[in-house]
Amino acid sequence: MSLRTELASTLPPVLGDRIQLQQVVVNLVMNGLEAMAPVTDRPREMLIRSQPHEASEVLVAVQDSGIGIDSANAERLFNAFFTTKASGMGMGLSISRSIIVAHGGDLFASPNADHGATFQFTLPSSSQGVS
Repeated sequence: MSLRTELASTLPPVLGDRIQLQQVVVNLVMNGLEAMAPVTDRPREMLIRSQPHEASEVLVAVQDSGIGIDSANAERLFNAFFTTKASGMGMGLSISRSIIVAHGGDLFASPNADHGATFQFTLPSSSQGVS
């Protein structure tokens, strides 16, 4: 498995609970690792990137080359108690979205063009304030 980062050197500051935001990133990374675990026929790659977004937001993305998002489940990914994992509780993405929304941002997922999925969240810069 390879991990790459593309972190912007200068981003506007965001106002938020550091522990909660770290938990969101850890959850997205762990989900990506679990999605790549069964992959044996291609490289397992993860990319974590940050960049400015729109007028005064920051975007963070976690992209994996795992099994991807089943289109039948896409609408339910962020629902509490929905899981595709045999031992999952279905709370990680729901809690992660609640944390990001409480910080004035949004969390969303999309399938990659080739393999895997990308989970992204936006946060307003501290100059924007939290709504």
